[in-house]
Amino acid sequence: MHRSLILCGSLLVATTNLGLAAVIGTNPPSQPLTVERIAGLPAAEQTMWREYLERSNRQRQADQAFLRAEMQQHGVREALVPPAARTVPGLGLTRPAAWYGQEEAARLAEIVRSFQTPAGGWSKNLDLTKHVRRPGEHFAEGSLSHFLAPADHDQPADKNWSYVGTFDNYATTTQVRFLAKVAVAQGPERGTVNRAAVQRGLEYIFAAQNPNGGWPQVWPLQGGYHDAITYNDGAMVHVLELLRDVTDERSDFAFLAPEVRIQAARRLALGIACILRTQIVVAGKRTVWCQQHDALTLQPTSARNYEMPSQCSAESAGLMLFLMRLPQPHPEMIAAVHAAAAWFEQTAIRGKAYRTVGGNGRQLVDDPRHGPLWPRYVEIGTDRPLFGDRDKTIHDEVGEISAERRNGYQWYVDSPAQALAVYARWRQKFPAKE
Repeated sequence: MHRSLILCGSLLVATTNLGLAAVIGTNPPSQPLTVERIAGLPAAEQTMWREYLERSNRQRQADQAFLRAEMQQHGVREALVPPAARTVPGLGLTRPAAWYGQEEAARLAEIVRSFQTPAGGWSKNLDLTKHVRRPGEHFAEGSLSHFLAPADHDQPADKNWSYVGTFDNYATTTQVRFLAKVAVAQGPERGTVNRAAVQRGLEYIFAAQNPNGGWPQVWPLQGGYHDAITYNDGAMVHVLELLRDVTDERSDFAFLAPEVRIQAARRLALGIACILRTQIVVAGKRTVWCQQHDALTLQPTSARNYEMPSQCSAESAGLMLFLMRLPQPHPEMIAAVHAAAAWFEQTAIRGKAYRTVGGNGRQLVDDPRHGPLWPRYVEIGTDRPLFGDRDKTIHDEVGEISAERRNGYQWYVDSPAQALAVYARWRQKFPAKE
């Protein structure tokens, strides 16, 4: 676990008062994983990190070479753009088991397999119900921000190669789960190609895990905040939940070889250890987690322009729920859950609601029937709510940011309430040590 951090100190670039009293700081960029940064590590750690980075670079080059060769072979001058979607439509994971053995499931599985990258993962925001990937069709639809500005944290190093592949927006984990269900329903003979795709997807997940046990948002690595350990939107939790199911011989993954399940169990343990190591400590007390943590230092780090290093309520609630679902938690896991619960109790906002008020957009208003709520971002060391804008400015009042960000982002969340409800039962079985 790392030392206590004060956001407006080392992690937030202070802004001088130039008539903008509402601005309390500027969001610094997240640092990518580089050879130069690895050289600053203790000598004993450098080799494994260099190998990880080199493997990523080789795989990205291989993925790109595959698409180039395919385009050349089929006379495609510019990569075809795949159909886009906001989620992963059509790949429902809760249908009756018999459905996955039917023709429609087989059709979708063929499409899903066709968009699996050479590395073994998938991009996000793809509509995998339309058609099998065509020769020369890109593996990703782009996923670029519509608000990019110079030096934007979201500016990709290569606008033509972004999120190939990723764990963001349920990508990769959903496809692996879907193909496993189809493979089981099809049986030993018909399910061969889908079992092979599941195996490739797991190998991708194993390869993407960094030496600290965390997973980046994008792999092969893309640079910027995408290289950081990513709890944002549950990305790493989705991976860990998948690995937990892979280790269960009664799950949809029972067809996997024992050595694969053993490796999944080892990767799962490393991931859990990473969660425990990244739990933020303030004044000697564990609290919660940030959306992203630097892969090398494990410190909280920024993501998009308006997502600053901080204690993050929504992602921390997801991590707390994950830890409480583990069947045999060891003492450090138990302590981590109790600490997160105490922080949520301490920072809860009661009698308030965040909603649209007339023509003034969304605001935090009094409502004794509503709550509890938590700010999505909370300053480390002070528990002050934080709000970011597209120009990287940080504020402590939500009404001070632009209307576009105020109305287009979930600045207050209620998900910790669910975690606390589960915790009320969980703590009876695993009481805190005095």
